[in-house]
Amino acid sequence: MRLYAQNPALRLRQLAADVGLLVWIVGWVLAARAVHGAVLLLAGPGQAVEDLGRSVGGSMESAAGAAEDVPLVGDELSAPFDALAEASGSVRGAGQSAQDAVETLATILAVALVVLAVGWMLLRWLPWRTRWLREATAAARVLRAGPTGGPDLELLAARAMATAPLPRLAALPPGTGAAWRAGDPAAVRSLAALELDRLGLRLPGA
Repeated sequence: MRLYAQNPALRLRQLAADVGLLVWIVGWVLAARAVHGAVLLLAGPGQAVEDLGRSVGGSMESAAGAAEDVPLVGDELSAPFDALAEASGSVRGAGQSAQDAVETLATILAVALVVLAVGWMLLRWLPWRTRWLREATAAARVLRAGPTGGPDLELLAARAMATAPLPRLAALPPGTGAAWRAGDPAAVRSLAALELDRLGLRLPGA
């Protein structure tokens, strides 16, 4: 399978398109990473709340332990501190939930950015490259499909007569069409070369 045209100008365009696609993908992946990191900064308050809940919980547990050591009334004194320690768990949970939500949002935004940007470019690049690859492969198969094992130039010439732009046909030597109908090999080669030139390919032996 031929990936690039033989014509230098078309081959340069194809290479530029392929390299441009890679640069586009890398650029948007880097941009998505930057967006992901920027959104994660919003998780700072959630982290602060979680740290505060953990700190308060630790302090209340220490205070409850100290209160329990008081003779006779230790259990009564430690009860409020135990309640505050349990409440701090809810605070820690709220902080963690906020961080999880921010991380989820950052991931969704980053993935959506890459998918939308790269998908849009692929919708423009892929049909163009696929169409050329399919036609170039078919042309190569035609060049090997002649009755004697050589190029089937008649088929390429007929394709050129049917689809080539009129300015390209008018640029051929006068009488090319009549000569092609008469089976003139030179006319057949001229038309076949015209069709291959559309794909940026060269006629074997030209």
